[in-house]
Amino acid sequence: MTEFSNNPYYDLFSKQSLNQFAIGNRSYKERLNTLNKLQKAIEVTYRTQIQEALQKDLGKPVVETELTEIYAIIGDLKYTKKHLHQWMRKQNVETPLSLLGSSSYITYEPKGVCLIISPWNFPFNLTFGPLISAIAAGNTAIIKPSEMTPNSADLMAKIVSDIFAEDEVAVLQGDVEVSTQLLKLPFNHIFFTGSPKVGKIVMEAASKHLASVTLELGGKSPTIVDKTANIDKAAKKIMWAKFLNCGQICVSPDYVLIDDSVKAEFITSCKKWLQTFYNDQAKSSDSYGKIVTDKHFERLSAYLDNAKSLQATIEVGGQTDSASKYIEPTIISDLKPEAIVLEEEIFGPILPIVTYESLDMAITYINSKPRPLALYIYSKSKSNTNKILNSTRAGGTCINNSVLHYANHNLPFGGVNNSGIGKSHGFYGFKAFSNERAVMKQHTFGVTELLFPPYTNMKEKLARLTIKWF
Repeated sequence: MTEFSNNPYYDLFSKQSLNQFAIGNRSYKERLNTLNKLQKAIEVTYRTQIQEALQKDLGKPVVETELTEIYAIIGDLKYTKKHLHQWMRKQNVETPLSLLGSSSYITYEPKGVCLIISPWNFPFNLTFGPLISAIAAGNTAIIKPSEMTPNSADLMAKIVSDIFAEDEVAVLQGDVEVSTQLLKLPFNHIFFTGSPKVGKIVMEAASKHLASVTLELGGKSPTIVDKTANIDKAAKKIMWAKFLNCGQICVSPDYVLIDDSVKAEFITSCKKWLQTFYNDQAKSSDSYGKIVTDKHFERLSAYLDNAKSLQATIEVGGQTDSASKYIEPTIISDLKPEAIVLEEEIFGPILPIVTYESLDMAITYINSKPRPLALYIYSKSKSNTNKILNSTRAGGTCINNSVLHYANHNLPFGGVNNSGIGKSHGFYGFKAFSNERAVMKQHTFGVTELLFPPYTNMKEKLARLTIKWF
């Protein structure tokens, strides 16, 4: 591997590579002990510091931190610890009669040295979530957190260094150049959370070493509200899901497709719930955060300016303040198809509303775009719901709710095509960091030996009988 000798992170990679079998051969109790240490660090030792770091980086309210960061991690840890012993067992499978005298099973072995590149929007959750799966599966890991949330990245580095030796788990901080150098190394698995654009770069880099990847990407997640829906309840849940973390969520409702006959009622309910959640001025609310960086603020402001230049209607909000990186919860309607907010993933507190006259029109609109990470359906009609499910494709779906499918560890989480590759959470995360190794053991004489060369007419007949009956 001399071609990597000039890579600044090759020494760390080599240490983990040399240690991977020692880590991979750890027992259930040893892995459980490591997970317990991580749980104590998040739940007790560093809990207040996590809240403070997220307040500095994202203006995140304590309740949001508790629910979307700490609870998410602790829930993942508890679920993993409860099921890990079962996951680590060999899984016996049937063996066909043609292989009489043998038995077969699957064992989940660690992939080896893994790279986790995590994002800024939920820095702790989306770093430690994949790490939990990597530890459970018996891997070593190098973590590259986002430089856009520096306080969180610093704290994660401290937490990791307090629990792990660097030849087991290590955090490397820095800008895109750090990621670029890391992606040149021959990792066994790469877990990336971010945009589809960067996901393609990660996949290309992984292909050079034939490394497996889990890509948790994004895209424009649609929300359909039909005329049978409970409009007020739909508005309440959509307003919460959309403006949680200032809309900076990969599964945030990106736009609403609504039956034209209930549009006015929906907007009225949205205004009511925004008032309830954030009062008249979300800027001064303790329940509303901020945009992560000036660059993202400028991007979102440009989206608003573009919509206004195309004579869109600002139904709610629209106010901004660059000094505090504040964008008011905003709802826009009457958008022209070329509006940027209908083309690009928004990832911010701007919600476009698109009306439709028939459900087929809504389905056609969704299918004209890349497949989303999430799709939300608000309807009382079972036939409408089934029609949407059967006529669209998405990574995950909530019916009469938004975002919360992410919180069920029994469900796989991930996208499809443009919105991601592979699944995570619970057993699906464990599998992502594991190789399903097929094992067959011969116990007695195998009947296949009767078909070994030299081939005769009798063996030809036996082969045909095998094809016919087995």
